[in-house]
This record gives sequence, structure tokens and C-alpha cells, in this order.
Amino acid sequence: PVVVLIAFATLLYWGLGHGNWTQAVLNAVAVLVIACPCALGLATPTAIMAGTGVAARAGILIKDAEALETTHALRIVAFDKTGTLTVGQPRLVHIDAFSGDEAGLLQLAAAVQSGSEHPLAKAVLAAATERGIRSEPASDVRALSGLGVRGHVDGVDVWIGNERLMQTEGIDIADVRAAALEQAAQGRTVSWLATRDANGTRLRALLAFGDRLRPESRDAIAALHALGLRTVLISGDNAGAATAVALAVGIPADDVHANVLPGDKAEEVRALAALDRVAMVGDGINDAPALAAADVGIAMGSGTDVAMQAAGITLMRSDPRLIVDAIDISRRTTRKIHQNLFWAFIYNVVGIPLAAAGLLNPVIAGAAMAFSSVSVVANTLLLRRWTPRA
Repeated sequence: PVVVLIAFATLLYWGLGHGNWTQAVLNAVAVLVIACPCALGLATPTAIMAGTGVAARAGILIKDAEALETTHALRIVAFDKTGTLTVGQPRLVHIDAFSGDEAGLLQLAAAVQSGSEHPLAKAVLAAATERGIRSEPASDVRALSGLGVRGHVDGVDVWIGNERLMQTEGIDIADVRAAALEQAAQGRTVSWLATRDANGTRLRALLAFGDRLRPESRDAIAALHALGLRTVLISGDNAGAATAVALAVGIPADDVHANVLPGDKAEEVRALAALDRVAMVGDGINDAPALAAADVGIAMGSGTDVAMQAAGITLMRSDPRLIVDAIDISRRTTRKIHQNLFWAFIYNVVGIPLAAAGLLNPVIAGAAMAFSSVSVVANTLLLRRWTPRA
């Protein structure tokens, strides 16, 4: 509308003021032509298309323009632990048997977890298979969200889960907590096995699970810190294991939130979002609410479909360094948008006064308008030269 008004004013100025209506029409047309609506219209979408395209080639799938734009302003990156900073394939590495033999206790644990898809359950079943231990599936099995699982095996109630589950069931672990702390200090996840039969409720065993760190995790955290971002670990694991993993990859101990129930992860993320722009990185079903609560959710490609659906960005390779690349391409794309808008506007700022003053022939104005579009697209295509660090 502003350009049309300027063109109309130009027409009246040259027609009424100078009596030259032929020149008035030429100058008014020159004003309309030199205005660069094409360049303005191309500035943002071409940059977004180029940015998401090169990101996809690098294994970073960006769901929409909002995710791409928001990512450049991130100040905090929160991580889940298992499957994100670690490989996500835990193994049963240690059993402390308090009552009974290891084989029998492992058989009980495998029976209760035979139908579970949880990584720790798979580790128990794999350990039982390696030792040639077979067990019939338990009956009346119930998953206890954020706690563990319970079931019924040969007339015995069996629980396997974390310390909070033991507290909920009134099972005292005070006498053996030192053993758990020793395992947690090595970065291991601790589960407890307890039973209830005619003789009462007993704590039967401690199971410790080890998971390897992703080899790229430390580099990824260091690169995020170099970009000036704060990193946070939010995990449902015990404080000892979570802190050990955090320190191993370079996340400060003060930024570790452990023993967080699945339903509370989203609240932790919202609390961080109240401080600044935050991204959440996760891979599991339990992470989906937290991914949705973050300004930008980032899902590992090896994770669940639910996590990827809730996230704005999906990393097709399970390499946390791609998070750094996602932030980098977002910043570069946003910078290209700003550059493109600058060039489009500068053509208008310079060209419209010249056209209104009668110093531009409409043919030259048309060529300049076309050149403005070409320059915007050419500037955008420089994004294709971007090379991801990972």
C-alpha cells in the first residue's frame, strides 16, 4: 500500500506539477516496478528451504519453520540420560544376593519382566538367557510408572524397581544402601528385587546395570558450552549414576536433576523454560511430554516413534554432536533471512526515490527488480556450502 501511494503521488506530482503526463505515467510505473515484492517474498522461504534441505542431508530432520527459527535462540539444552548420552543398551553387570542364590533370583526377575520392553528388563532377560536360565512369565504383572514392575510367581509377590518403589512398599534398604551407593558411584543404575510370601516381605537382591557412554557425548557437550549454552541432565535414574554420567561428559553436577518421575520431566523442562529458551533431547516414550514442553524438542532417531512425533527436530543418527549442527544451521539460516531482507529493503530504499525523481526508466527498474530477486536467491544458495561438524 505504501508503494502504491508513492506511485500515485509521483503521478500527481509530475502530471499536475509539471504538466507532463507521459513522464508522470513512466515515473509512476518505474516506482511500482522497482519495488521488490519478489525479493521480499523470496527472502524467508528460500532460506528456510535451503536450511532444512542441507540439514536433512546431514541427518537432521527439522519439522517446520518454527522449530528452525526457535533453535537459533536456544540458551539451555536439557538431556535425558539413557539412549541419549549413553548407548541405551544396558547390561546386567552385578548382582548382590541377600537371600537366595543368584540363579534363582535372576529367574524371578526374568519372570516378572518377560513381557517388558524397558531397556533394564531386556538386560535382565539377556543375562538370564546367557546363563541358560528359563522361567515362565509371571501372572498379574503390572508396570508401576517411574517405579518398576510387580508380578506374581508361584504364589509369591515379586517387585523389581528403584528405591522409591521399595519405600512405597515399606521395604527397608537402609542396611544395604552402601552397596547401592558404591554401584551408583560407578555410573551404574541400581534396581532392587523384593518378594512377599507366607514368611513375610523380604529384600532379596540388588541388581546393577551398566550402560556405555556414547563416544561423541563429551565432544557434543564441550561444543555446546563453546557456543555459550548451558547443559542440564534430567534423569529418572538415581543421583549417583546420573551425576557420574554427567561429570563424565562435562555437565556440571549442579545441573543434574535425578530421580525424576516420567510425569515430572515436563515440569522440570517448563521450569527451565521460564529462565530462558530451552531444548529437550530424549528418545523414549517417557520423554515425549518433556519434548513437547520444551521450546524445541530434539529426538534421537534410534528412539521411539512417540518421541519423534513430539519433537520439532529428529536426529537420524544417534550422534549428539548433531545437536550442535542443528543449532549452527539454524543460526546460519536466520542470518541468511536477515541478509535477504536487508538486500530486498535496500533496493526499495534506494530505488523508489530514484524512480519517483524520474531518474529511472521502467525498463532499467524492471531489470533492477529482477536482479534483486536473483541476488536474494544467490545469497540463499550459499547455505548449500555448509558442512556439518558431525
